[in-house]
Amino acid sequence: MSRMIGTVSRGVRAPIIRQGDNLAEIVTSSVLEAAADGGFEIRDRDIVAMTEAIVARAQGNYASVSDIAEDVRTKLGGETVGVIFPILSRNRFAICLRGIASGAKKVVLMLSYPSDEVGNHLVSLDALDEKGVDPYKDVLTLEKYRELFGYEKHPFTGVDYVEYYEGLIRECGAEAEIIFANDPRAILAYTKNVITCDIHTRARSKRLLKAAGGERIFGLDEIMNAPVNGSGCNEKYGLLGSNKATEDQVKLFPRECQDLVEDIQARLLKATGKHVEVMVYGDGAFKDPVGKIWELADPVVSPAYTSGLEGTPNELKLKYLADNNFAHLSGDALKEAIKSEITKKDGDLVGQMVSEGTTPRRLTDLIGSLCDLTSGSGDKGTPIVYIQGYFDNYTTE
Repeated sequence: MSRMIGTVSRGVRAPIIRQGDNLAEIVTSSVLEAAADGGFEIRDRDIVAMTEAIVARAQGNYASVSDIAEDVRTKLGGETVGVIFPILSRNRFAICLRGIASGAKKVVLMLSYPSDEVGNHLVSLDALDEKGVDPYKDVLTLEKYRELFGYEKHPFTGVDYVEYYEGLIRECGAEAEIIFANDPRAILAYTKNVITCDIHTRARSKRLLKAAGGERIFGLDEIMNAPVNGSGCNEKYGLLGSNKATEDQVKLFPRECQDLVEDIQARLLKATGKHVEVMVYGDGAFKDPVGKIWELADPVVSPAYTSGLEGTPNELKLKYLADNNFAHLSGDALKEAIKSEITKKDGDLVGQMVSEGTTPRRLTDLIGSLCDLTSGSGDKGTPIVYIQGYFDNYTTE
């Protein structure tokens, strides 16, 4: 009988990681122990993935509010700072905002609306329509926003992020002014010194601001991109991808970790004789149909991965073959015909109808999303994910 199991994703428990831990050794031993405990065999082209959080923790990649404040003060002058397009998150942005506000006398906070970049809504599109507000051109003051929409709270967290962020700024001793707009250039009516906090559109925002006369223009990726007083940093992403560690500290996105994934791959090859792919993953990229959040608050899904995870899927759509090419077949004849098509498929199916409907995303983005859903973000205690059968297809026995 043919093999009946396809892709399997397993969460693997590991010790609590601390700064200075040998992560390559811990991940390798955790996987080997899990295989023995779970009764599964390590195979070629299996995938080992670990959360970015344990990588950054092992690296000791942290920064404090005072570190962020000093960097902001040095780069933007310490007077009035525009802070535009932050995401609405206590975990992701609140400590960053504390640092920014501690490094300025006044913060003009410009929030995108009706939602932030990753889908957290301040108000609904229906509410904008009802009030006759055009989010593409209208700039709202806080007073006008309250008059139109009142005090809206996030459906899952119960937080009014406008009120929450305003309070954070004032607690840090800075004056706060809040506006709502979607054109980054709107902030220049208030200050020429700006930190643009958007993640995936940051290059465009910086370009538009500089072209429109902005003077000190920085992305969040350029704050904490070098150590401050011996702190951690991220040379490529700065504060992007950071998470709250304590009320006074953020854990930054991991620094260079390509050597780590290759080390783990080599260790597993030595221990098992199998060539396993390895990656580091952060947020997946998928949309919640209820809360409308599409999750990806990290600058990339995977900051490091072994070469076998490069590229995109190259798959045939089985139901297309069944309904079109082989509509006249059924049973074993249909099964064998489809297997034959898979065996002889082209190395590059881009643009061919038989691949229409297969997911057009990079392997690392797809696998990272699977890992993020497998490990969760709470108390599962499985920061390592072991995936088998991802590269199998209908012909694999």
